[in-house]
Order: sequence, then structure tokens, then C-alpha cells
Amino acid sequence: MPPSLPDRRHFLRTAGCGFGAIALSALLADDGLLADEPTADPLAPKKPHFEPTAKRVIFLFMSGGPSHVDTFDPKPELTRLHGQPLPASFGPVKTRRGVDKNKLLASKRTFQKHGKAGIEVSDWFPHVGGCVDDICLLRGCHGDSVTHPESVYLMNTGSILMGRPSLGAWASYGLGTENRNLPAFVVLPDPGGWPKGGAPAWGNGYLPATYQGTLLKGGKSPVMNLDTPAGVTAAQQRKTLDFIAEGNRDHAAARPGDSELSARIAAYELAFRMQSHAPQVLDLAKETEETKKLYGLDRKETAEFGTRCLLARRMIESGVRFVQVYSGDTNGWDGHSDLEGNHSKLALASDKPVAGLLTDLKRRGLLKDTLVVWGGEFGRTPMSEGANGRDHNPHGFCMWLAGGGVKGGQVIGATDDIGLRAADGKTHVHDIHATLLHLLGFHHKRLTYLHNGRKERLTDNGGNVIEAVTGG
Repeated sequence: MPPSLPDRRHFLRTAGCGFGAIALSALLADDGLLADEPTADPLAPKKPHFEPTAKRVIFLFMSGGPSHVDTFDPKPELTRLHGQPLPASFGPVKTRRGVDKNKLLASKRTFQKHGKAGIEVSDWFPHVGGCVDDICLLRGCHGDSVTHPESVYLMNTGSILMGRPSLGAWASYGLGTENRNLPAFVVLPDPGGWPKGGAPAWGNGYLPATYQGTLLKGGKSPVMNLDTPAGVTAAQQRKTLDFIAEGNRDHAAARPGDSELSARIAAYELAFRMQSHAPQVLDLAKETEETKKLYGLDRKETAEFGTRCLLARRMIESGVRFVQVYSGDTNGWDGHSDLEGNHSKLALASDKPVAGLLTDLKRRGLLKDTLVVWGGEFGRTPMSEGANGRDHNPHGFCMWLAGGGVKGGQVIGATDDIGLRAADGKTHVHDIHATLLHLLGFHHKRLTYLHNGRKERLTDNGGNVIEAVTGG
């Protein structure tokens, strides 16, 4: 058991370090070389570095890796070269299953121009296509790993290694929350299964445990065990919690560095408050029939994902800072075979709900300061896998942003002529993270946390703000 740490007065009284040490301590603090002082309320609202354009985030994560060349990145040259080997002019490429030796596979989708800018979108996404004037499409994205868990971690935490804080944890750490009766960071996984890589994708990493994501399910009971047990009054429950909290606080006093224990104490209190407040937020019966249809709740193909998108809107409307909604079970958009069947089902399930979310946010005046992010962990190869599938491709893929100060109706970057690699306006995952933090009001190099003597940050050693995203 680690010894208790002396408080500041005891240190100054016994160490004989005097005002010189006080001055040194102040200088270290100014340089960000001292850990942050613990606060009684780590989720209290905080001001960012500068005035943000986005106050909250909804991240629509297409788990498994949707094919960019079949969704938002049409490639006529790929169609022309269909059935041929990869031309030598595109250079060598290593793929996980050796599909670099396979022939090129043209998309079977039809692309149509949408919006004032005439942005081409696949017929899998007609409803999202109708929203392109609010969307900034990033066609030159690239990452670092060809496997699912590492790429899921990179997209969510800025590193292919497990154990770093997630995007939602950083947002909660930097901004706090606007509603102490709900979690600051909420995750709505697909009911069919978690993404490959699992819970570290929404974990707190080395940040205090209170910043980790809170899991909510879809359906009629998004929060398990939320109802007060039969025969127990609110007053009785309050007394029980006070008794538990007193013991926990005594236990925590002897272990000042144990953030897990502090988070558990806070979780008890949050759960108690949620019993009164969460049912109101999660009650979709209060929504109009028109709104439910907007999200596709009237169709079995779209009802499940539409419900979670509608819950995301209700939560950010109630002060939740960061909501992540997963599309696709453990395999999800991972179209190694029968890509047409795989993507057709998932696109049908998500197209109308995503467009409904954008439309609903906009008409409620929420889109202007709510950042919506769409994307998966990587794209897919222009070469076939088997007869009708595609392998993983981290070298070039698409994502898009909307709302929160983003300039819509534009395309930034491009992959090469067949969609193999990012070619123009390249945007690494670190650049996307730097841009997200910028929209939230942070200099991404200054949002740091002292961990093992090093000032850690989401963007690690890379990342540049994509200035064109905001029209700057």
C-alpha cells in the first residue's frame, strides 16, 4: 500500500524548502510541469483556450471500416481498370491478406451529385446526400495500422496502442459537463456487439477514471438497473448512499492517488441523480410522430439505429458533452466478402437516421454548435478480396464533419485515381483530432495531462489543424 502523501503545508513546514521552493513550484506550474490540483468537482464546466464554435460532439462511428470507393469517393478510373492487376505506376503496397496481388474491383454503386457544390455521393446514402451543404467531406484521410483494434484505438485515442484516453474523455477533461445529472461522455454501442478492441476505445486511459465513457443501450431500457428497488423510498436510498459515501471517503483519504475509487464514489452519486433525470431524457414518447419518422423509427430497418441517433440528440440537448454512436456489430462494415450485401444492409439502417439527426439538429438551432463526425477506423482496398469483397485500407479513406463551425458543402483532399492512397490534401488521424479540439476551443498542443513526467496529449507528437474545415 503506498504511503499517504503529505499536504502542501506539511511539506513546507518539514522540508525547510522556504520561498525558493515556492517560487520554483510556481514556475513549474506555469510551464505545465506539475500535475493538476485535485478538485472537488472534476466535471465542473471549464473554459477552453479560446471561444469555441462547437460545444459538444456526436461521433457516428461506422465500426469495421466502410468502403470509401463505394460511399463518398467515386473512382471512374477504378471502373475503367476493373478486372486488371494493380498498375505498377501506383507503387508497391502490402496488404494484410495478400490482396495486393488481386485484381481491381469496380464499385457497383451509382453516384449522384448533391447540393449547391454538386458533391457526389453513393446511392447507398440518398438522405445523407441531401445534407451535403452542411457537410465537409474529407477524402484524403489516412492512418497507421491495417488491423481493426489498433485502428479503432488510433481513431478513438490517437494511438494504435491500448490504454490512452479516448476523444470523449479528453473532451470531458477539457470542458467538464453542462449537466451534473447525466454523464459527460456517453457511448451507445451497437446491440449486436462491441467494436473490435472493445472498451479501451471509450476509456479514460491515464486520465482520472471519472472521464471514461458511460455505456447506454438502445431500446426501451437504455440504462440498466436505473429504477429504485421496490419498497425503497428515495429518503432511504439517500441515507444508504450517504453511509456508503462516508466509508468510501475515509478509505479514499488514505489513498489520494486512487482515481478509480474517486470515480466510483462519483458514480454512485451520479446514478442516484440519474434516477430522477435520465428517464426524462430517455423517454422518446415525448417526441412527435413526425420526428420519429424523420429518424426512421417507423421502419424496422432503421428503427434501432434511428432510436440511438434520437437519444444522442436528446442527450446533447440536455448537456451531455460527447456522445458516440456505433453502427455495426463486432464485424460491422467489415466487407471481406459480399461487400454489396454487407454495406447495403448497414447503409439502409443508418442513412435516414443520420440525415434525420442532421436535419433535426439544424432546425432546433443545435447544429451550429454541435459537431457531428462520421467515419470508421479505415477504408477498404480497390482490389478485390475473394470474388466480391474488399480488404482493410488505412492508406486512404473518407470521413466527414458537420456543424460546430464547420464550413459545409465542400470536399477537402483526395485519394489517388483508384482510391488506394491519400494523395492530395492528406489528413492524418492526428490532423482530424487537432481539428476537432480546435473546434472545441483548444490549442491541441496545450490540452495536456502530466503522466509519468511527460505532458501527454491526444495528438501525441503529430497533428495540424485543417484550416479549410472552417473556411479559414
